[in-house]
Amino acid sequence: MSFLHQALVFLAAAVVAVPLFKKLGLGSVLGYLAAGAAIGPYGAGLISDVENVLHTAELGVVLLLFVIGLELQPSRLWNLRRSVFGMGGAQVVLTGLLLAGVSKALGLSWGAAIVAGFGLSLSSTAFALQLLGEKNQLTTEHGQLAFGILLFQDLAVIPLLAALPLLGRSDTPSTEAGWLMAVKAVGAVLVVVVAGRYLLRPVFRAVASVHSQELFTATALLVVVGTASLVSAVGLSMALGAFLAGVLLSESEYRHELEADIEPFKGLLLGLFFIAVGMSVNLALLAREPLRVLALVLGLTFLKALVLYGLGRVGLKKPGSAESLAVVISQGGEFAFVLFSLAVSFHVMDREQADLLVLVVGLSMVVTPFLSAIHERWVAPRFKHKGPQREYDVSPEEDHPVIIAGMGRVGQVVARLLRARRIGFTAIDASAEHIDFIQRFGNQVFYGDASRLDLLRAARAEKAKVFVLAIDDMAASLRTAQMVKEHFPHLTIYARARNREHAYRLLDMGITHLIRETFDASLAMAGDVLQELGLTFAEARRSVERFREHDEALMLESAKVFKDEKKMMEVIVRARRELEQLFEKDEAEQKSA
Repeated sequence: MSFLHQALVFLAAAVVAVPLFKKLGLGSVLGYLAAGAAIGPYGAGLISDVENVLHTAELGVVLLLFVIGLELQPSRLWNLRRSVFGMGGAQVVLTGLLLAGVSKALGLSWGAAIVAGFGLSLSSTAFALQLLGEKNQLTTEHGQLAFGILLFQDLAVIPLLAALPLLGRSDTPSTEAGWLMAVKAVGAVLVVVVAGRYLLRPVFRAVASVHSQELFTATALLVVVGTASLVSAVGLSMALGAFLAGVLLSESEYRHELEADIEPFKGLLLGLFFIAVGMSVNLALLAREPLRVLALVLGLTFLKALVLYGLGRVGLKKPGSAESLAVVISQGGEFAFVLFSLAVSFHVMDREQADLLVLVVGLSMVVTPFLSAIHERWVAPRFKHKGPQREYDVSPEEDHPVIIAGMGRVGQVVARLLRARRIGFTAIDASAEHIDFIQRFGNQVFYGDASRLDLLRAARAEKAKVFVLAIDDMAASLRTAQMVKEHFPHLTIYARARNREHAYRLLDMGITHLIRETFDASLAMAGDVLQELGLTFAEARRSVERFREHDEALMLESAKVFKDEKKMMEVIVRARRELEQLFEKDEAEQKSA
């Protein structure tokens, strides 16, 4: 089947299955899995080359980890050290030993039991984060702990890979010793860290100066795929390399733009990954030994959930959080497919054992959305009003109340006042050169086009309260205003209007908090001129305020008809006459007094 026909099959299956499963309340992940099972070699047989599809789809997991890295600054990573190294380490060790003991009792050799136990102790980053994201639980207490545990599991890949040659043997005489693989792995990580720290920012600065969105996107993909390929070449998880690249760029001014550019590719490839997992489920083996497979799936899920529940009771305070944690990462992980395949090549376990374990992992992923739905419907409501409600400590960037779009003259003044009052804000500007200048004075500004929906989501617009629209370019300002009004109606917009037409268009969108760029300064100057010509301060101030009130009323009235030139002229002529009459009346009152 040609690539075009395969793409047609994948897209059609996803478009049919995913909306159906979401409508049934089962989530998109299960929809993708069902689509894969339907079109795969054990279903309708429309796609047979599952292994190649899985290799391609792994890029979805890679891009997911890169985006997660972008959202996790090193300082925040240090704050998560307890959940990553403490809880994550405890989960892997306890679950791994427990499952290894069960595997040995079921007849596996010690080497195979160790690989099976620790391979099954790893959970699916893609599944768990997708489920948490769909339910808006990534920043909850159990969501943060789940992320920390998943991150440690990705780090645990290094010793697991290094241990494989020690537990078995390879058919190729040139196979490297485990210690040499570990040295290469550490070397690759160091290369990524050093290159990311000293090379990535200059590269993105140079690319941004070209002002080509396509080139910026291509560079972002090159960095992700290149880093993943480098660490994969030394036997590490590609996702781990991409995560490191994301962390290294998390404090750069290009963070939000990178996240926005990667997001569409990540979504499509993650969907393909879930479809590929569904295709890999060996339904023939399931049909041959259904009770055995079902028992293994339920046993794996139960044992992992038991360990996670215990850790959750120790590390989580909010009622119901331990149960939520146990449900969301109780499945097997995608890395098991790679680990068990390598275990066969090193003769640690045979092919039949590996196929059975892969089937168990795949089905455990299928079970997770069902468990999550059951938990949401019948278990979670019991804890909704129990005990004190505690907000989880999120990164300051995740709950900044203000977003400033445009760091020109107006935006910088707003930012300085907010900083003086210690109020957090996220500043975005579309000029790389402008950002370089601003950052010389210690200001943090992110690069990106604020009129893009994906960028606004990456900047956490849904968590903000106020949106300061200070973009200099009128067309870009209006595009951004429309996007914010449409997708984030809860935000109060304070907009800079360059001129009267700009103000009319903003008012037409329903934006009433307007600051006309030169209006206040012009009125102040006019008042000084009147005093210089002999008016008292009170007289000059009264004239200025009378003019301000009249002009603001005129602007609101003319904004209603600014698209009709004839009516607009009538309003302006009438308003001019009214203003003259007001000043004539003031002058007459002063003379009579």
